[in-house]
Amino acid sequence: MPINFSGITNQNILGKILRSPLRLIPPQTVLPILQGKLRGKKWIVGSGQHGAWLGSYEYEKQLLFQQIVQEGNVVYDLGANNGFYTILASALVGNLGKVVSFEPHPRNLVFLREHLLLNLVQNVTVIDAAVSDRSGFIQFSGDGFIGHISEQGELRVKTVSLDELIDTNQIPPPDFIKIDIEGAEMLALQGAKSMLNKLHPTILLATHGSEVHKDCCQFLNALGYSLQQVYGDSIQNNDEIVAYFNNNNFCQS
Repeated sequence: MPINFSGITNQNILGKILRSPLRLIPPQTVLPILQGKLRGKKWIVGSGQHGAWLGSYEYEKQLLFQQIVQEGNVVYDLGANNGFYTILASALVGNLGKVVSFEPHPRNLVFLREHLLLNLVQNVTVIDAAVSDRSGFIQFSGDGFIGHISEQGELRVKTVSLDELIDTNQIPPPDFIKIDIEGAEMLALQGAKSMLNKLHPTILLATHGSEVHKDCCQFLNALGYSLQQVYGDSIQNNDEIVAYFNNNNFCQS
């Protein structure tokens, strides 16, 4: 079982002592991931949190992701960032599967593509766009570590809708969708309504803000999905949820 290094707090003296050597690693260093499903895969230290190469990034969510994604699946990674879940999905689906990775921020795209090259990944398609309810362009704000759609944003990025991409045969239909897009979750779901109605892929969803969370839950329930929290709290107080179509016989929490 992987060790949850990311669970070591930096709010006490012991945690600070244990974490302090990590600051000495040059950000351009490429290290093998220490543990877990991606053990031995190559990772650029400065691309994100140290938890990625330590193998404990988003520990519980990562383990759940591994339980759900199956060999041969088609996985969409909405908000791929530097590619941790994209690489993980690539390993899980294998040669018979496919990963479609969506990321709009130029900094993240550099690291995402470099990680794919470093690990000789062949089953991933990268789409350099934000997922929304329609195709077009929109302003985007953020430094890459955290980015979001914003009218005051300094970047202009392309947007795509999943329904349009699928209807025009640009990407294969999904079995599983991971969504972590800093507040634009409802836009992405609205732009995928037709596909969700027909195909019912399982969704691992991170919401940002109480209103967005409420709207997303109501939207998915109306489409026949049942919801479970990722962490040990109620759906209402948890911003990480899994949405299963009712035929999977999961009960709403």
